[in-house]
Amino acid sequence: MLGIIDYGMGNLFSVSKALERLDVPYFISDDKEELMEADALILPGVGAFKDAMSCLNDTGLSAMICSYVESGRPLLGICLGMQLLFEESEEHGLTKGLSLLPGRVVRFSGKTANGEAYKVPHMGWNLLSFQKNGLLTENLQDDYAYFVHSYYAQTEEDVIIAKSIYDKEVPAVVGKDNVYGMQFHPEKSSKLGMQLLNNFTQLIKKG
Repeated sequence: MLGIIDYGMGNLFSVSKALERLDVPYFISDDKEELMEADALILPGVGAFKDAMSCLNDTGLSAMICSYVESGRPLLGICLGMQLLFEESEEHGLTKGLSLLPGRVVRFSGKTANGEAYKVPHMGWNLLSFQKNGLLTENLQDDYAYFVHSYYAQTEEDVIIAKSIYDKEVPAVVGKDNVYGMQFHPEKSSKLGMQLLNNFTQLIKKG
């Protein structure tokens, strides 16, 4: 069964409803022992990186998540949950993340290289361009996904599964070994998002 990590800063309703539409059994919990028994975990997130890491550290969930990943089972971070997977973030001062993926989370500058202003946060539908084939991207083609974020990850090229462009190339889907992340909201991204979520749940069956 799939577990959704409840640490007080996740959009639990929309993620859980998406899983129900996919007919995927799940549970929501903040109990570390219960979460460690899950076949896969989802780390959702809405809000500020620093506050989220404080919640995870104060409850011991950060250590649990790292132990869970070491067991080899799949973990998916969504939106802020994806950003938490990286080493650190510049949001509201430098804050250490879970360090499950290499890289730093930085803010959109709001100005192009030519000095023209653009809107921050990045909010709306943007094209997803897939860079790699794999179990997570089966039966998928480039399509649009729904983003809401002011910060983005700077990471290594081999971690990036899909990109989007908002002034610059933005890692939209990332993954390394059994750790995955989606910067956009798959549960709000129509057919593409639902297929990505479904593909992630299939990783449980494929071991």
